[in-house]
Amino acid sequence: MNRLYLEESWPDSWKYSYPYDLQEIWGQVTNKGYAYAYSNRRHHTLQLLKEVLPDGGKILDVAAAQGNFSLTMAEMGYEVTWNDLREDLADYVKKKFEKGKIDYAPGNVFELGFSEQFDAVLITEIIEHVAHPDEFLSQIGKMVKPGGYVIMSTPNGGYFRNALPKFSDCPDPSEFESKQFEPNSDGHIFLLWPEEVKWLAEESGLILEKHVLFSNSLTAGHIKLEYLLKILPKALVDFIEESLQKLPSGFKKKLMTGSASRFKKS
Repeated sequence: MNRLYLEESWPDSWKYSYPYDLQEIWGQVTNKGYAYAYSNRRHHTLQLLKEVLPDGGKILDVAAAQGNFSLTMAEMGYEVTWNDLREDLADYVKKKFEKGKIDYAPGNVFELGFSEQFDAVLITEIIEHVAHPDEFLSQIGKMVKPGGYVIMSTPNGGYFRNALPKFSDCPDPSEFESKQFEPNSDGHIFLLWPEEVKWLAEESGLILEKHVLFSNSLTAGHIKLEYLLKILPKALVDFIEESLQKLPSGFKKKLMTGSASRFKKS
């Protein structure tokens, strides 16, 4: 992936994306909790993909923003289609492109009318921003070939600090339509609990093959633990994360901040 350096002439959307790139891919970390949590999410999401999809598979990356997953998957040997509502970000992603095969399809993904279905669709940190996650996942599933996959990451609703409602407990999700698609955690509407992920898969005609939880409070720098991250060596932080992964599922549901899921279309 080509290294970029900030230019004053860039559009605002590029300048907004650049600090995230510094932490996500270029190692200039100012928030260790964010960087650790992103690294874990990236690892688990791509692992779910690699386990089932060989090189050359065609992948749609929905709401892909500055394209770090898209570019990485292209470098891994996949044929990737980058998508985002913000059309001007496509040129930013192109500047970072180094190798592989990637196409660009900006716009509302449900209005683009792709000529064929994909082997996999990637939806990372999106579903928590929509008012109707059941309809969203169902529509995404239609873009996947039979036997293909949907790979999803989203914050874990079971995390003990989550104060947002369950989608399954909401009588009228339409009341949240006006605040859909707002950026960052300010735009989170529902955080899905593990049991809801399985239910949503069934409602969407998908099979939940694998669901993993990751990033504990320390790793994510929550409850003022970001101060510890400034002094603890990365090896120790990783060891604590790996140790907590061995806990029973009930404990992990309460302690882990992130989740990643792989759905298969029958």
